[in-house]
Amino acid sequence: MTDQTGRSVVVDAARDPLWGQLVAKRGTSVFQSQPWIAVLSQSYPFPIRAQVLLDGTERPVAGVAYAEVDDVQGARLVSLPFSDFCDPILTADEHWPVLVESLLEQRRPLHMKCLHSTVALSDPLFHTVGRARWHGVDLNRTEEAIWEGLHSSARRAVRKATTDGVEVKVARDRADLRAFFELHLRVRKRKYGLLAQPFGFFERIWEHFLDGHRGALLLGELEGRVVSGVLFLEWQDTLYYKFNASDDAFLASRPNDRVLWEGIRYGCERGLSALDFGLTDWDHEGLIRYKRKYATEERIITAIQHDGDEQQGAARGRQARQLVRQVAGLLADESVPDEVSERAGDLLYRYFT
Repeated sequence: MTDQTGRSVVVDAARDPLWGQLVAKRGTSVFQSQPWIAVLSQSYPFPIRAQVLLDGTERPVAGVAYAEVDDVQGARLVSLPFSDFCDPILTADEHWPVLVESLLEQRRPLHMKCLHSTVALSDPLFHTVGRARWHGVDLNRTEEAIWEGLHSSARRAVRKATTDGVEVKVARDRADLRAFFELHLRVRKRKYGLLAQPFGFFERIWEHFLDGHRGALLLGELEGRVVSGVLFLEWQDTLYYKFNASDDAFLASRPNDRVLWEGIRYGCERGLSALDFGLTDWDHEGLIRYKRKYATEERIITAIQHDGDEQQGAARGRQARQLVRQVAGLLADESVPDEVSERAGDLLYRYFT
């Protein structure tokens, strides 16, 4: 595929320097970054490519990262699995038709989630299949100004956690990571009836982010045990609130608020400009209210899809997807031992794309 700009090439998104140069541009997200793509590609059995548009001097000027998924639900392209959003990277709107034409030549369904891109959302070749909330916190203020900007209920919660003795520490080793994961696994099961991602996925995050000081796992402790935690990732000038967990038995002491406030302080100490609160399901009113206590910005993440030429297998794919989720729901039941639910996540989470 060529045009007056240059040519479009497909590269390994985790390793190729062309994609690395493109995502190094200011304003890209952690979900487009090569460390995040390495986490995905080393955790799940699907290749992750990038369609990259080059200019006349062979420099990358635009691109889209996507996973090639082919399983019982059918063959499809997903940009990107298990990511809050993954907009195309464009330096000019006219780059989008060239990129998307190359992708659609594969004649597979293409699914994307966009926070920033308006050109992709307005493309008539795609239709909207879902929406979610996104929240952010402006860190370009003094700590005192950020504190005063919080909702009064958030400040009260942080004070109560401090009074009750909640202490926050930075995780230092894999034992801390495992403690967080076990808490996360129990919350997923008992509160939402869902499986957790494999522990190996979190180990890859530790390897590609925390070992390189590109994020932190903050743990809230009370009475000598871990009762809350948030896994933060760092990319460019933004801190990403990616995973959290808490023990229901200690929620009255508000450990989540204390850990979050310490995460905000951590971002300020690192000289970062923003906290990305991530995706919240559209109908998750409780979590939306919680994030609004801290957020200075609220936007919409839009999921769009091009259906490709897979219509013949679409019904079979929907049936397979429904069956996988039903089986996963049974294995995430509270009556199932945690070790069985963990193993089920290892086997089944790859299908939740």
